[in-house]
Amino acid sequence: MQPRPGTRLLLLLVLPLAALSDTRGSEELEPMGPPRDPVVVIVGAGISGIVAAEKLHRRGFLNIKVLEATGRTGGRIRTQSFAKGLVEIGAQWIHGPSPANPVFQLASQFSLLGPDALLEENQKMNIEGHPSSIPVVYSSSGKKISPEVVTNITALYYTWLNKAQNLTDCDPVASVGSFIRQQVVQSSQEWDQDMVEINMALLRGLLNVECCVSGTHSMNYVGLCPYGEYTMLPGLDCTFPRGYESLVNHIKAPLPDGTVVLNKAVKSIDWNGSFHGGNSHVYPVKVQCEDGDSFVADHVIVTVPLGFLKKRSLDFLSPPLPPGKIQAIKNLGFGTNNKILLEFEKPFWDPNTTLIQTVWEGDSPLTEPKKDLKQNWMRKLCIFVVLEPPEQLGHVLCGFIAGEESEFMETLTDEEILSSMTDFFRTFTGNPELPPPISILRSQWHSQPYTGGSYSYVAVGSSGSDVDNLAEPLPTHEEALKPLQVLFAGEATERNFYSTTHGALISGRREAQRLIDRYPKLGAAANKAKL
Repeated sequence: MQPRPGTRLLLLLVLPLAALSDTRGSEELEPMGPPRDPVVVIVGAGISGIVAAEKLHRRGFLNIKVLEATGRTGGRIRTQSFAKGLVEIGAQWIHGPSPANPVFQLASQFSLLGPDALLEENQKMNIEGHPSSIPVVYSSSGKKISPEVVTNITALYYTWLNKAQNLTDCDPVASVGSFIRQQVVQSSQEWDQDMVEINMALLRGLLNVECCVSGTHSMNYVGLCPYGEYTMLPGLDCTFPRGYESLVNHIKAPLPDGTVVLNKAVKSIDWNGSFHGGNSHVYPVKVQCEDGDSFVADHVIVTVPLGFLKKRSLDFLSPPLPPGKIQAIKNLGFGTNNKILLEFEKPFWDPNTTLIQTVWEGDSPLTEPKKDLKQNWMRKLCIFVVLEPPEQLGHVLCGFIAGEESEFMETLTDEEILSSMTDFFRTFTGNPELPPPISILRSQWHSQPYTGGSYSYVAVGSSGSDVDNLAEPLPTHEEALKPLQVLFAGEATERNFYSTTHGALISGRREAQRLIDRYPKLGAAANKAKL
C-alpha cells in the first residue's frame, strides 16, 4: 500500500514544487555538434518515469525510451482483480485530494473519480493525516473496546504526533518512537489504574499503524527532527473506482508505440563517456541491459525505487555515484508495508463499519515485541479497511502489516496465511465457529527484486538534505561545465512528499522540466506546432 490509512501507502508514487533548482545556464548545456533531437532514456515505468516521458514528449522531445524491468507499467501502483471487483496491491489512496495535488488534478481531468471525491467540502477537509473515522477495535480477549476509550486514547496519541511534527528543536539522533514513549510515560501517571493495560495496548496498536504509514519496522527508526518536513495536503482521501492503474494508463496513452519497453531490466549505466550510436553521433551515456541490449543517450532519468538503489548503489553506475549520494542512499530509510486482502462469504462486521483495528492485551509501547516471527508475526497486523462498495467488490477486508513481520509473511504460503487469519479473527471476535475467508490475496513488495520494499522514510541519522542529495543530477554542481547526463526521480527524491504517489509524480515532472529548460528551442517548436 502506499498507505497512510487516512493519510499517505505500497508505495507507493502537489504544488508548489520544492524544485531543487539547478542554476547552470541552459544554452551552454545543449549538446555540441550537429543539431539533433536529444536522446533520453528513462529507467523505470512507474508513475514518475511515465509522467516524465509524457511531459518530454508533449514538449517536443522525439527520442525517448522508457525501460521497464518487469512486464507491466505502474511500478508500485498495481491494480488487480480479486473477489468481485478490482483491488489495489500497491498505492491505495489519493492522499490529500485537493487542487494542490497533481494526482487529484489529473484524475479529475481524466474523469477517473467518483462524485464524492469531487465535492468541494471534501477537498477542503483537513484531516491532518489521520483516519476520518474511529475504527471498531477488537481486543485479543475477543471483546470490542468501548468507542469512548478508543476515541480518548486516539485523540491523545494524535496530539503527540502533531507535537512531534511541529518540533523545531530536537536531538538529531532522536526518533519518533522515543518521543512517543516519553509522552506515554508522562501521561500514564494520570490514568486510572484499571485503564492502564487497555490504554497501553491501544497505543501499541496505534504505533503499529504508524509503522504502516511510515513504511518502517519500528517508529524508533524514524527521525524526529525531519518528521515535520513531510507536507500533508487537505482533502478527504479517496480511491479510483476503476483502479489506480487507470491513471497510469491515461498518462501514458499519448506516448508513441514503442516508447515503453517492458521486460528490459537495466544492468548498469555508463556515463561521462563517449559512446557511438548507429547514426555516427557520440553520446555521453550508455545504458546496458541484463539481456545484452544497450542504449546510448544524451540523458538518463533514473526512477528506480530507493530499495533497489540500496542494493545496487555501488555498481549500478560507472563512474560510481559520488560518496555523498551513496551516503544519502544509506542514510534514508526504505521499509516494507504489505497488504493482506481477505474475502468473506458474509461480513462479521456491522454494515456501517469502515475500519477495524486489533490490539493485543498485554502489549505496550514501552516494551519491544517478541522476536519469534514464526509464532508472533500476526501481532503486527493492526488495521483492516473495509473495502467499498460491497455490492461491487464483495465482503473484503484489506489488512496492513509492516516491518520484519511483513517480510516474514511474504515467505509463507497462501494456505498458511489463510489458516493463520482464520485463527486470528476467531480469537479477536470471540467466535470459535467464525467461517474462514473464502479467498486471499497479499502483496510481497520486499521480495520484488527491482523494488525491495514499499516506500521511503527519513530515518534516524538522516535528514531532508539526504533527500535533496538523492535528487541532485550528475555531473554535480562542481562539474557545472559538463552537460547533465544522469537525473534522479521517484518518491524518495521529494523532500516534502516522499512515500506518496503525488511525490513520485512531482519528481518525474521536475526532472523532465530540468531537461526542457536546457533545450528551449525544442519547447518553442512544440508550442508553435500546437498553434
